Amino acid sequence: MRPNKRDELVRKALQVFYRDGFHATGMDKLVVETGVSKTSMYKHFRTKEELILAVLRLRDESFRNWILRRVEETADTPAGQIVASFDALKEWFEEDGFRGCMFIKAGAEYQEADHPIHVQAAEHKRLMFEHIARLARKAGARDPEKLANQIVLLQEGAIVSAVLLKNGDPAEDAREAAQLLLETALA
Repeated sequence: MRPNKRDELVRKALQVFYRDGFHATGMDKLVVETGVSKTSMYKHFRTKEELILAVLRLRDESFRNWILRRVEETADTPAGQIVASFDALKEWFEEDGFRGCMFIKAGAEYQEADHPIHVQAAEHKRLMFEHIARLARKAGARDPEKLANQIVLLQEGAIVSAVLLKNGDPAEDAREAAQLLLETALA
């Protein structure tokens, strides 16, 4: 495979894992869905878990870049950006093919805290938390870490609810709750 073929394999595998899950997707299925031979696949990834880690790194980078950009385009103050994160979530929830958070799925399918896939999923969540905590500090929240914990809890709950309810309303409900939390934290 050419070097860019590896990246293409990771992108295609991301789509399959996102749609079907990690444990439910075997290497034979990936061969069929990606059009890459098993030999070529194993040339770049010794195990399915190595491929999953590459997929999670790609998803982390692309999702964080997208959501941070959308939030910055929507609001120009730190407090406004916290609230705007729920508008971005709503956009995501309404996309064709929305199936929830790949990192929530990875953490659920690989529950051992020291498993590399679980660690990678937790790292994504930590980076998202750190971003919200930075915004909370810049906004002047009395306890920015507590506010960030609350906001992230609303975000995660909205994601899970959107998957189960199949609509974007959880983002709107969580947005309203976040606005109240912000008002209290900034008072």
